Amino acid sequence: MSASGDTKIEGLSRYLFIAPSWPRSLTIIIILGMLTDIASVFGNSEFRFFGTLGFTLPAIISFVLTKPLVEYFGKKITWNRSALLVLACFIFSVIISFFPVLLIFEGIVPLLFAVSLGFIFGIRLIVLVAIADFRLKKMFPAAVTQSFFGTFVGYFYFGPDFLLLSATTHILFGICVFLFLWLIERPLKKNFNISALNFINAFIAHNTDGSKALETFFREIGEEVYVPQVSLFFKREGKEDVIFTVPNLHPGPMGEIGGGNLPRILHDSLPGEAFVAHGCATHDFNLVSEDEVAKIADAVRKSALGIEYFESAGKSMRFECGTVKTLVQTFGDSVLAISTRSPGMTEDLDYPIGLAIMAEGHKRFKNVAFVDAHNCMTDVVTSVLPASFTAYEYIRGALSAFEGCSDCGQDEFSIGVCRMDLPFTREDGFGDLGIQTLVVETAGQRTAYVLFDGNNIHQGVREKIRDEVLRHVDECELMTSDSHVVNTMSGKNPVGLRVPPEDIIPYVIDSVRTAVKDLSPATAAASTGWCEGVVVFGSQRISQLASTVNAMLTYVAPLGVAILGVALVFSVIAYLILL
Repeated sequence: MSASGDTKIEGLSRYLFIAPSWPRSLTIIIILGMLTDIASVFGNSEFRFFGTLGFTLPAIISFVLTKPLVEYFGKKITWNRSALLVLACFIFSVIISFFPVLLIFEGIVPLLFAVSLGFIFGIRLIVLVAIADFRLKKMFPAAVTQSFFGTFVGYFYFGPDFLLLSATTHILFGICVFLFLWLIERPLKKNFNISALNFINAFIAHNTDGSKALETFFREIGEEVYVPQVSLFFKREGKEDVIFTVPNLHPGPMGEIGGGNLPRILHDSLPGEAFVAHGCATHDFNLVSEDEVAKIADAVRKSALGIEYFESAGKSMRFECGTVKTLVQTFGDSVLAISTRSPGMTEDLDYPIGLAIMAEGHKRFKNVAFVDAHNCMTDVVTSVLPASFTAYEYIRGALSAFEGCSDCGQDEFSIGVCRMDLPFTREDGFGDLGIQTLVVETAGQRTAYVLFDGNNIHQGVREKIRDEVLRHVDECELMTSDSHVVNTMSGKNPVGLRVPPEDIIPYVIDSVRTAVKDLSPATAAASTGWCEGVVVFGSQRISQLASTVNAMLTYVAPLGVAILGVALVFSVIAYLILL
């Protein structure tokens, strides 16, 4: 299955790249300018030192002025980006001014140089409104610097008439750029009433400067949802409380934007040690802002009021239905169920699937905490949708598990917990919470629940780690929180992809051993709270947004070429008229 729209937002980052250092770009500009001068000498050209004066000098002046002019209006551009932009425009200007095919016409150099100045003005304007500030009038001073100083060099070489010719090409290319940007803006304006250029500004600012301006757009297209959240509460004498909670909301879309760091923020908002597992939710249920996490935390805290604690728990049991394996364990009148398809692909389950599973479980249990283990990734694929065969396996598998464990006895139990920071980074696929381990011991059986703060587990890694953990406990399941702080440049960065399992296993085993040492008698309670009025992207909105942007990008290049071609034609016509 190929990736759907709900995963394409991260894919937009393929248009981003790191600009080379500004000394390197300026060195290239100077060398190319000198080579142009040398070529003019050996070619007996009348335009001596035109490479340095006509191309290099305006580029260097523009490099110096671009950053302060952009930042004067409150936006940012780095020296590296400024240098890369002037280098690109330098090359375009040289190519157009000395295009071999057109130079067969005598006396056409002034026209070609004037066209090149209008062209690079248009290019600079497009780039600056895209990467810095979408407001044209505020980017105009920075955009015109390189061509403005080039125009004065043209006046020195070609006479006063060149000023009028250059002004004409600037106007023509400026009009075409305005038309081009207007057409680019139309799709998002029409469908979402947001500015495409402003969206691109915010997207680039997030990936380069950590800005959260994207949240403004997400809130504009968002909608409120009301979803249940099941939590298990554990108490132990003389030790901190433990919460195992399952949000049916999605930790996305990427980085720190929206709910990307939902697990860590919710963990820090709850008392004691909180395990934030992955429920049934796709990118449609991405939070528009991390501020929405407060509503989830409030729902969990309220659901803990007046609940009844039980001193007994059942043994964990594993059931299979087709490709789906479900691990269940009962705590008093409630049940915890964790499903996986590993070594088959495990991806987000759509919200209605979770509701159906919880409804089946409510026939036998008061509270049903259902977790999508989210622990096997091969590639970025579409979510599991209702009525699909995979959804059928999940629902039937959970039903069998509920039936199988409902009549089993319960005994007194103990729990032990451990949270361990790891020496790995977000780029390695590990979020801020590292590894959390909960060990439950009852009737002589020990079950380890290992939760990685990450977005999925690379295929095969779950089995390797689990085999090692089973040397220390009787049953085990690995889960991920689906934290999207590990995803900025790609939607694929699972645990075990960049760090081999051999380097991860020692930390997992250490966390399990620590949790076992922490075992002490416990009581458990569960409750189902409601997260009310949480603002999320909305049904299919992220897919629509990503599809619109991606479709728009497919016609940007041909549309740009066509419009610039029109500007070139009109420049030639203007030149003939001025003659």
